[in-house]
Amino acid sequence: MTRATVVVILWIGLALGLSACLDFKQPSNKIEYYSLEYDPPPMRDLEPISNVIAVELFGVSPIYNTRKIIYRDKSFKRAAYDYHKWHANPGEFVSHFLARDLQRSHLFKAVVPRNRPFPGATVLGGSVDEFLEADMPAGWQAVLSLSIILIAEHEPDTAKKILFQKTYDIRKPCRRKNPRALAEAMSQAMSEASARIIRDVYKHLAQRQ
Repeated sequence: MTRATVVVILWIGLALGLSACLDFKQPSNKIEYYSLEYDPPPMRDLEPISNVIAVELFGVSPIYNTRKIIYRDKSFKRAAYDYHKWHANPGEFVSHFLARDLQRSHLFKAVVPRNRPFPGATVLGGSVDEFLEADMPAGWQAVLSLSIILIAEHEPDTAKKILFQKTYDIRKPCRRKNPRALAEAMSQAMSEASARIIRDVYKHLAQRQ
């Protein structure tokens, strides 16, 4: 074996060793996942009614129909974090927490998913119009905009099927400039939206008793 051959073999060995180090020793970029966390809003000042509510899966505006955390730092511009994501799609978040809060309010006879038909149930659906981090000069904000529609599905008169429609626009300041603070602020926004929606739904159904 010539000296040149030995040198080539050594270089190949060194290259393979470095490659192995890069593949297995270098830390990879870890994706962090975030959820909403808040207690169901209390509704102790209202008396239960006999309605059954069926909660639909909320639709989502195309810009926010993703598990990526979307942020706005300039006009007409939206961007997403590479290594920070939501645990679920915004529509899934809103539908889940709204159904949970309606159930925990103990104001209705039952709260069921839309895919489980229940005779005489009132359907609550809607859309997530905005679900983002707004990087404002005065600080970051969690922006949540929800549109809901309440439908008496088994009402024979088409003109009377739609009971109520409304949009809720809520902004909450982030305590810090990071995704964890955004998740905290978005949780506060969802809590407020949920409380307002429950009271409005209750009011319109109680009037029909």
